[in-house]
Amino acid sequence: MNAIADANLHRPRQRMLRSYLLEAKYEFLRLLRAPMFSLPTLLFPAMFYLLFGVVMNRGNPAAATYLFATYGVFGVMGAALFGFGVTVAMDRERGLLTLKRALPMPPGAYLLGKMAMAAMFGLMVASLLAALAALAGGVSLRPAQWALLLLVHVAGAVPFGALGLYIGTLSSGGAAPAVVNLVYLPLSLLSGLWLPLAMLPGVFATLAPAWPPYHVGQLALKVVGMDAGQPVALHLGVLALVSAGFFALARARLVRNG
Repeated sequence: MNAIADANLHRPRQRMLRSYLLEAKYEFLRLLRAPMFSLPTLLFPAMFYLLFGVVMNRGNPAAATYLFATYGVFGVMGAALFGFGVTVAMDRERGLLTLKRALPMPPGAYLLGKMAMAAMFGLMVASLLAALAALAGGVSLRPAQWALLLLVHVAGAVPFGALGLYIGTLSSGGAAPAVVNLVYLPLSLLSGLWLPLAMLPGVFATLAPAWPPYHVGQLALKVVGMDAGQPVALHLGVLALVSAGFFALARARLVRNG
């Protein structure tokens, strides 16, 4: 009898876990099969890194290492912003979000599925950049550095996913890609993801700590010993506030407006 009771207790947990995993799986497959999302998300960071980190800095492993760290953030940022911002806006517009609310899904499965999707795309982008950095850029890191840098890149999907979610609650499906680009590209430049801040006008470095991508970039650069020397706690604290703040704003809008 005890064995039967234990089995009955575990079944709801197993069904809930299966629901989360299936939502994440199909959200990932949905966007992987959408060339307008998957190809730019996977290929643009690699193309930019090959141009700026390898071709224009051939024979300069330090530059290739620096840009490997920052372009990894750039790639994950794009996956999260577009994966949340555009798809949430389209789901709202098409009524899919309302349909999902009516289904017997576990609480949070929709958002966790999207976060898992962004993390998986981030992992693919970061892995591709790591291969290019090692094979073409002459980047040489210790195994622990490769692993930690990969972790920083993938975890960086969280604050950008929160920002993308908020954009998705504000924009229509047609306007969301333009809005995301207006956020994505300027913030990447202003945060020093494309070029070191030392190569840009001084005002860029002064304002950089105001932008979330700067803090993820500094965490990545700290792994390779090229950061500005600020405390890890500062970067983590800013990113935690950004993530919680935008998730809260997005939740409020979804509850109020759907």
